[in-house]
Amino acid sequence: MAKWYCIYCGWIYDEEKGDPAHNIAPGTKYADIPDYWKCPLCLIPKTKPGLFKMIEGEQRDETSEFSLKN
Repeated sequence: MAKWYCIYCGWIYDEEKGDPAHNIAPGTKYADIPDYWKCPLCLIPKTKPGLFKMIEGEQRDETSEFSLKN
């Protein structure tokens, strides 16, 4: 699970913990948080590009994986 950092205020979203105070269940990946969600500290919306950066963990792009069959 990854952790995401709000570059505006420094708040950290931890996917493992979620944001239960705002109805985001533990284990919710950042990409799966609804677009209406805002940083609980500074209220910057998730939809503002570039304001949340992954600081720990791994983000997989499922579309970039492929398999070769002989």
